[in-house]
Amino acid sequence: MDKNKESLLFIVWACSLIATMGSLFYSEVMKFVPCELCWYQRILMYPLVVIYGYAVYKKDIRYAFPGLILSGIGIFVSSYHYLIQKVPALHESGDACGLIPCTTTYVNYLGFASIPFQALIGFLVIFAIHIYIIVQQRSV
Repeated sequence: MDKNKESLLFIVWACSLIATMGSLFYSEVMKFVPCELCWYQRILMYPLVVIYGYAVYKKDIRYAFPGLILSGIGIFVSSYHYLIQKVPALHESGDACGLIPCTTTYVNYLGFASIPFQALIGFLVIFAIHIYIIVQQRSV
């Protein structure tokens, strides 16, 4: 693996670490209670720190294949959660989410960047860079 791909793999790991730390900051420091879909996103994001950390340590993207699957699923969960928050026609499906409705919006930076949106961006960055590394390795 060349230095460029190693750097990209490190960026993927750093992105998963930042997303994990961000979710812990929101729940433990800001005391935002996660809804059910937030828990699913955490279940998909937290292992990525270990998976990509190990791939960085071994300097081999092949060890990170489960991360590609988890981040792909995370894109769908985050997108669905974001749509529940932002599309009025879907608000009812978010009310039956559990103790905390999935329509709860704790933060809304710039009028659109809620917590599910931030998770979606994290999953998208991880997935896209992982795919890019795979494509680059196959073209060599």
